[in-house]
Amino acid sequence: MSNDFIFTIKRICFDENYRPADNTRITTNFANLARGERRQENLRDALRMINNRFNALAHWDNTEGNRYSVELEIISVDVDIEGKGQSFPTIEILKTNIFDHHTEQRIEGIVGNNFSSYVRDYDFSVLLPNHNKDQAEFSIPDNFGELHGKLFKSFVTSDSFKESFTKPPVICLSVSDNKTYQRTGNQHPVLGVEYQPNGTSLTEQYFQKMGLQVRYFMPANSAAPLAFYFVGDLLNDYTNLELIGTISTMETFQKIYRPEIYNANAVAGKSYQPNLKNLDHSLTQIVYDREERSQLASEQGKFAEQNFIKPYQKVLEQWSANCA
Repeated sequence: MSNDFIFTIKRICFDENYRPADNTRITTNFANLARGERRQENLRDALRMINNRFNALAHWDNTEGNRYSVELEIISVDVDIEGKGQSFPTIEILKTNIFDHHTEQRIEGIVGNNFSSYVRDYDFSVLLPNHNKDQAEFSIPDNFGELHGKLFKSFVTSDSFKESFTKPPVICLSVSDNKTYQRTGNQHPVLGVEYQPNGTSLTEQYFQKMGLQVRYFMPANSAAPLAFYFVGDLLNDYTNLELIGTISTMETFQKIYRPEIYNANAVAGKSYQPNLKNLDHSLTQIVYDREERSQLASEQGKFAEQNFIKPYQKVLEQWSANCA
């Protein structure tokens, strides 16, 4: 893919002292936790949950269950469209690193995990609702997700990405509550039991335009399957510890944000439809404002429209057409 845009990568540690940068999307999982009176307890508790889950899944040669700890880095990606030093925050992802306390070695984990993007906010919270405002039936605009997909692919094939990361990203999301998932006979030692959905979703189609395919797995002692978006071969391109880093991190976030699904008291059966109105679930001790999050998505979409989509419309359209 032609890549005339300049991508800059910034890294910041996600630990109990983390404070979101001014241009971080506040709806992003990790940023949402780092606010309010309980910010430090939130962060500490979330990191403890991640480490406990990691050690439970990486149980071999780990009799006391404390061999590993997960270190997280927030990777912020800015794009300079015109090469004039004016950049816009495009993508924010997470990088896991695993510290082995037995060998005192740091093991590189997977980049991706969480995924946030202002342009995606624009597509889903501005473009899509405006397109359907006066429509009798819901429909998707032409070229929906094309620009976003090309920006993502351009970043992943860029020198900036290749210099920073050795493997393609894996993004881990929650399952969709308007689909039914069937358990298959396929089982992986770490990812767990595979599920298959009864149809495709708008999210799947959107991520497909980013060059990512999806598979659904429910790890041991999880309540529900997770959606893994990836390039290549998810089961063979990554080590067990790399996969456990992603599972432990993203399942922890989902337990906090989607407790009805991922902290449910009953485990997903052979046929499973997620239910966000499920009352039979437990809450974590971590404070989180879900309503505020959905309101902010719209604000962030408008921010992208005003600061990126409109000012660079011609350049972006031309670049997108050349990328075809």
